[in-house]
Amino acid sequence: MTPHLNRAALQRRLHRDGFAFVSADNMRHLLPMQDMNDWAAFSASWDDLAPDTYLAALGRHRRRRHATFSIGQDGVLQREPRQPHWQSSLYNALQGDIQRWFLPIRPALAEGASMRCILHFAHALFAPMKVGGPQCWHVEAHQFRIEARADEAGEPTPEGVHHDGVDYVLVLMIDRRNIESGTTTIHANDDSLLGSFTLTHPLDAAMVDDARVCHGVTAVTPIDPGQPAHRDVLVVTLKAVETLAG
Repeated sequence: MTPHLNRAALQRRLHRDGFAFVSADNMRHLLPMQDMNDWAAFSASWDDLAPDTYLAALGRHRRRRHATFSIGQDGVLQREPRQPHWQSSLYNALQGDIQRWFLPIRPALAEGASMRCILHFAHALFAPMKVGGPQCWHVEAHQFRIEARADEAGEPTPEGVHHDGVDYVLVLMIDRRNIESGTTTIHANDDSLLGSFTLTHPLDAAMVDDARVCHGVTAVTPIDPGQPAHRDVLVVTLKAVETLAG
């Protein structure tokens, strides 16, 4: 039996490779599951996402909600007022350089035990890896549901293989129903393939050092075309900032 990675070993792997896949079994040892007492409601909330109207305008389909947080140098996490999600076109040629407003993650979930535990875990994992000591962090959480249809595959990363323009990314599988494929691929900046894996089980996770590697996910298709098919993930991004003002 392969021993579980602890946080220090996971940090060493990220330093070495720039990415890591962590199985659900391992994540249960890394996350304080005993404190995540709202997990059932948290995972069920993916049934309450709204269509991404920006992507729909381009003929693609997904559902999402979004929330922004800050973590100060003292490690205190707080939710920030609603604000748009913005990416430079350098990182997102499909939808870059525009302010995208999404429905917020509902307060009970954004401020609930599961979300806070996941965000504290991400901060504890990634913050010590940042050169220069204690940082303030801009944190965004995205609930995504990618739906696959009999006549149309679902695109988890419609922008293709990409950087997010942040420091670190955590992708956590929430639910995977009646789909095949959805393989995560990791690439060097010259586009050479560094690794691939598929998030299959709830709590399977991918961690990415965004400046060092690019990532993408292959399209998903329904196994049974007559039944609903979707891929639900939580994506958390962390970006160090000099000040949280503004």
